Amino acid sequence: MRIKSISVNKFKRFTELMVQVPEKARLIILAGPNGSGKSSLIEAVYYYYRLISGNHGFDASYHVKQSEENVPGWPDLVKVEFYGGTPENMQEKRKAIYVRSAYRNEPEFEVQSLSKVGPAIDSQRFGRMIDNDVSVSQNYHRLVSKGIEDLYDPSNGNLTFEKYVQDSIGTLRKSISTLFPHLNLGSLSNPLLQGTFRFTKGSSNNFLYKNLSGGEKAAFDLLLDILVKKDEYDDTAFFIDEPEAHVAAGLQAPLLQEIFDLIPQNGQLWISTHSIGMMRKARDLSHLKPGEVIFFDFDGVNFDLPVTLTPASPDRPFWKRAMQIALDDIAGYVAPDGIVLCEGGGVVDGSKFDSDCYNEIFKAEHPQVVFLGAGNSDDVQRDPKGIERLLSALTPGVTVKRLLDRDDRTDEEIVEFRKKGIAVLRHRMIESYLLADEILTLLCKELGSPDSAPELLAAKKKAIQNSIANGGPADDMKRPAGDIYNAAKGLFKNVKLGGDKRAFMKGMCARLITPGTETYEQLHEDIFLQ
Repeated sequence: MRIKSISVNKFKRFTELMVQVPEKARLIILAGPNGSGKSSLIEAVYYYYRLISGNHGFDASYHVKQSEENVPGWPDLVKVEFYGGTPENMQEKRKAIYVRSAYRNEPEFEVQSLSKVGPAIDSQRFGRMIDNDVSVSQNYHRLVSKGIEDLYDPSNGNLTFEKYVQDSIGTLRKSISTLFPHLNLGSLSNPLLQGTFRFTKGSSNNFLYKNLSGGEKAAFDLLLDILVKKDEYDDTAFFIDEPEAHVAAGLQAPLLQEIFDLIPQNGQLWISTHSIGMMRKARDLSHLKPGEVIFFDFDGVNFDLPVTLTPASPDRPFWKRAMQIALDDIAGYVAPDGIVLCEGGGVVDGSKFDSDCYNEIFKAEHPQVVFLGAGNSDDVQRDPKGIERLLSALTPGVTVKRLLDRDDRTDEEIVEFRKKGIAVLRHRMIESYLLADEILTLLCKELGSPDSAPELLAAKKKAIQNSIANGGPADDMKRPAGDIYNAAKGLFKNVKLGGDKRAFMKGMCARLITPGTETYEQLHEDIFLQ
């Protein structure tokens, strides 16, 4: 079951909210600071679920946006639309949505008696998202109860309880061992005598659930809950509020991977999070599974006004905000994954033009790579200021790459540079890409006048001819850039194109070099794939 849209009307902090979700999306990340509305959206979905599943509870002082008049009737506060249509029978409704709140705290339990357990989709753990969401003891009871039923099922042949335990929690054992190599899930113990989960931890062979750390309990709870219930919730949108709670930063990304792997292929996983580890894992998954991972950015959204949320582009500004939310004042000290030293920004030419353009072009597909101007061509090659050594010392593990303009270099010279690990543009300079015919044509279309493209391209051709006539190389786009800029200003008199040719290229042209354009693919190959 995958959600297509969520409509919220005068519910909690929302005045009028529409959330639109692409059909292919399987992992949905709700990102933003505390109090921005992430948990309120999950609360809205949970309210809708309780409404359609026959477990409805309505508290006007809790659910309704109090500042509003003319509040709609409680059935109209939240509506959810699914791909494939609205669930019709009660079983489909009760398994359409599954929610875990952020208040998951069951420090210990011991089962002293046993009884038959009904279907998971008929159970109700909590009434509101602020209530404690207790599930570990219930899931223990469910595992043991099902095991006894299976033992007395003639169709299971010579099934033993030990084999049942191995079959039922084998996947969970593997996931827990992946997160905590020192921790091994052992047995379910005697359910009629201090029944609880028991582990092997270090030299201890009888380590009780209650003695686990808060982070171990938190991860175990989430994985156990999905594993026990995924057979019943086999066509479901799962919502987890702050899955990183109590879990160490280094384990948050692996935890998300384990949870995502347990979700049925036809389901969805929604999480609200402040965790950079989980968001970066989501980013990595988005590269492996294009279209299956999306982000909704709640930061700075005014929900007192009608709002339509669509998937955000996880570009560099998005990650900068996410870092600031997650790490507060130390966000500025977090190192990127990679640095590319390019031309420009030296002592003579202090401009950051080249690096600014590269950073704009690759901010979406390579948000953790930063381009820095290192000076002229010789400076980039020899690094006389020791920039690479300094960066490597300050940020161990960061990769540093060098990038040169082609200028007048031959193909043979370029091959030699690439053997040394130095990337070289196939065209003369960054301006060759910024002022490519494809990009100028896209610019005219962007400005609402695609028919102006032939005139602008003719002006470019003339500017190149004038440059050649004055002794300039045929592929030099720096000289013609001013004439091209002036021609664009003449065509689009009412549009602010920038104060000069560089502002025009950096502000108007660079942002049009995006994945899917031939210009982007060439530039991407020149820098990252050589």
